[in-house]
Amino acid sequence: MRAYTDKKDVQKKAYYTDRYWVAPQVPKSTVESDEVFAADLEAIKAKFDVIEAYIQVKQMVVMIKPEDNYGVLELLKDECDYTQLSEMSAIDWIADKGQLEVFYQLLSMNKRKRIRVKCFIDQEQAVESVNPLFRSADWAEREAYDMLGLKVNNHPFMKRILMPDDWEGHPLHKTYPLQGDEFAQWYEVDKIFGKEARDIIGPENRDPAMVDRYDTERFGRLGHEVPRGAEPKESKGPEPTTPLAYQEDDGVFMIEKFEEEKSVVIRDRDR
Repeated sequence: MRAYTDKKDVQKKAYYTDRYWVAPQVPKSTVESDEVFAADLEAIKAKFDVIEAYIQVKQMVVMIKPEDNYGVLELLKDECDYTQLSEMSAIDWIADKGQLEVFYQLLSMNKRKRIRVKCFIDQEQAVESVNPLFRSADWAEREAYDMLGLKVNNHPFMKRILMPDDWEGHPLHKTYPLQGDEFAQWYEVDKIFGKEARDIIGPENRDPAMVDRYDTERFGRLGHEVPRGAEPKESKGPEPTTPLAYQEDDGVFMIEKFEEEKSVVIRDRDR
């Protein structure tokens, strides 16, 4: 398991480098200011406890208890006409609250209204799958489990959806190393060749800005394309410049081939 280190010091960093930065909230209004939302909220309160409710960005946000997630969504679908689950996921608040925030984004085409149902759960807790109500929840719940470790009860096929089945950790946790940890750096080497090959092959480079044009298939640079798998030509001089063209030689029928030297940049916005 990955050792936990205190991340409170990152709050001192600029927001664009601080993974714990929270965007300022937009203004909220009372639910009573909208007749449709007010009626929907009363329907929920008649059967379930509502922790908090408000309108934000023209949609109602309802905070409920995690054990009520299935019942509330069933009521909204069957009695309030919210027939589409357009999004379902979770947000990591583990470092701050020790919890995950689970949210469900619902849409009513007839009412032209959106509702967001939210709840907070501890890491050891689980929520009930809403897949029987909305088929769109199938992959969404699997992704929330894979990326954030959200536990979902009674899902028909609860396994990772993006990462390998034996992957350690959940990549969208805010404490997950951006460049990966030791497990991530050696995963493919250990899996394919075995740990004894580490000294020969070396760790995987997970720098997203790293592009090696001498990689296996000789990735070409824009304007300096080379045939697939071609050998380096530095010994015979620099690689030749390839004129940029916006269509291949055997491109679309009756469409003119656009070439870089014939292109014109329009700088007059009123033209």
